[in-house]
Amino acid sequence: MANQLTGLHHLTAITSSSPRIFHFMSGILGLHLIKKTVNQDDVRTYHLYFTDDMGTAGTDITFFDFPGIQKAQHGNNEIARTSFRVPSDAALTYWTDRFDTYRVHHDAIDDLFGAKILRFHDFDGQQYQLISDEHNHGVPAGTPWRHSTVDPQFAIGGLGPEYITTDHYDELVGVMTDLLGFKQIAKDGQYTLLELNDGGHGAQVIIDYQRLIPAAYQGFGGVHHLAFRTDDRDSLQHWIEKIGAAGLNSSGFVDRFYFASEYFRPIPDILFEIATDGPGFLLDETYEEAGVHLELPPFLEDQREAIERNLVPFNTEPQTAGKA
Repeated sequence: MANQLTGLHHLTAITSSSPRIFHFMSGILGLHLIKKTVNQDDVRTYHLYFTDDMGTAGTDITFFDFPGIQKAQHGNNEIARTSFRVPSDAALTYWTDRFDTYRVHHDAIDDLFGAKILRFHDFDGQQYQLISDEHNHGVPAGTPWRHSTVDPQFAIGGLGPEYITTDHYDELVGVMTDLLGFKQIAKDGQYTLLELNDGGHGAQVIIDYQRLIPAAYQGFGGVHHLAFRTDDRDSLQHWIEKIGAAGLNSSGFVDRFYFASEYFRPIPDILFEIATDGPGFLLDETYEEAGVHLELPPFLEDQREAIERNLVPFNTEPQTAGKA
């Protein structure tokens, strides 16, 4: 059916250090820094996009490094944990060994909703997990970055189920099912698994219902927003009108050059985005140049000198990534 959301598009988080998150994401996790740019709403801040080899929608995690921001406090009403898809159960053993080599803190391999998972976190306390696609279906995984030091047969293939912790359970699930088109497909204790259009791990969100934990507050080591995929600007306009009719607090149309989007809040403190699949990250630079230099969309290019004065440069040449 036209105008459906087709899966996860990207997740944007906050880091304390752009150089360190570059080494973590590229050097350890093996993701491709396909775009080194700035936050278009706060140009003092880097915006780094880590993806599969070609920047496929649904494979990207992005980071801001807001100056002077506090450390995040994890708790209620936050997008709490980011999943990455790996091809098989055997991949989790590979990653356990790799995390031990790189001294990445991780838990033991576990399972949830019939899939093997491996939880871990980075230097900021940002919470992640790997999830095995061994029994998965639906949205296809991306292509591993060709310059990664990760064994391609075990490489990350994109985003998986994203966790949201909330005490506004009925309100949030209502928006996601009645408005956005998710279906509830399973429950396990406090966890509810929601899925878009039989899309599998690339189209899932896990709601973690909590009533007694303190509220989260945003900072480095936490998530800024979660985006869902739509095909193009026509389908995005459908969603802009639908979200407006629902009376939710929203941004209206936003042109990010590499994609177009709308932001809205399904409940207080949770920020969602609907983003188009294209035109894509290689619109303004070649594959070989991608992520190496600071790239600005055309509407910021005349501010380049001032923008660069307020950023601390760091080396993102591909050959440095394996030295995390």
